[in-house]
Amino acid sequence: MYSTAAKRFVVLGALFSFLFLIGCSGMELAPKKGIWYYPEELPQAERAVKNAMIAGKDKECPAAFDEAKNLKDDAYATYLSCRTEKGIEMAMEATKKAQALCPAKPKTEAMPAELKPAAKVIDRFTLTINFDFNKTNILKSDAAQLKKGIDFIKKYPGSKIKLEGHTDSIGSEKYNQKLSEKRAEATKGYLVEKGGIEASRISTAGYGESKPIASNKTSKDRAKNRRVEILIFSD
Repeated sequence: MYSTAAKRFVVLGALFSFLFLIGCSGMELAPKKGIWYYPEELPQAERAVKNAMIAGKDKECPAAFDEAKNLKDDAYATYLSCRTEKGIEMAMEATKKAQALCPAKPKTEAMPAELKPAAKVIDRFTLTINFDFNKTNILKSDAAQLKKGIDFIKKYPGSKIKLEGHTDSIGSEKYNQKLSEKRAEATKGYLVEKGGIEASRISTAGYGESKPIASNKTSKDRAKNRRVEILIFSD
C-alpha cells in the first residue's frame, strides 16, 4: 500500500500535469520528471537527441552532441521554471542542432573534361621515319631513329605521350587522313613492343597532309612530310 505522502505526490503530479494540459494546446504525453504532458516541442527535442545517439553521433562529433543534449536538458529546466515560451524556443533549437549533427562532407565531384585545364606540351620530337609511299609498316632501316624516339620518351617517365601521324600531299585528303592515323598507330605498336613504353600512356592522332614541314614539290620533301611527331604533355 502507498503511504499517505506517496499518494499525495501522485495526486499532485497528476493535477500539475492536468493543469499544464488544459492550459496549453499542442501538448504531448511524454512523462518526465513527474510531469505527464509537455508542449510537443520538448519531447521532439528528446527524440532528436536520442536518435542522434542511436546513429552514433555522440561518438562521431561528441562536442556538438553534448551541446545539443545540454540545450535539450536546459529547455526542460526552463519550461519547468514557468518560462514556457523560452523553454519551447530552446527545445526547438536543440532539435535543430541534434538533426544537424556531423553533416556529411560534400563530395568532390570530378571536374568535367571540358573544364579541366588543358595539358601543355612540354617537349616534342620529330621521328623522320621513312615510310614508303602509301605504306604504314616500320622499316628496319628506321630502327636507329626509333631508338632516339624511345630514349626521348624515357626522359619523361609517367608523362602522357601523343603520336601525330602525317603524310605527303599525294592522294585524296580523306585517304591521307586514314593513312596518317595508321602510321601513328604503327609507331605506337613499335614503341610499346620494342621500347617497353606503357600503351596506356600513348594516344594517337592523324593529320593527313594538313601540316607539311616541306613543300611536297620533290620526292625528298614529300619524304620529310611522311613522319610521326612525338609530343610529351604535362600531367
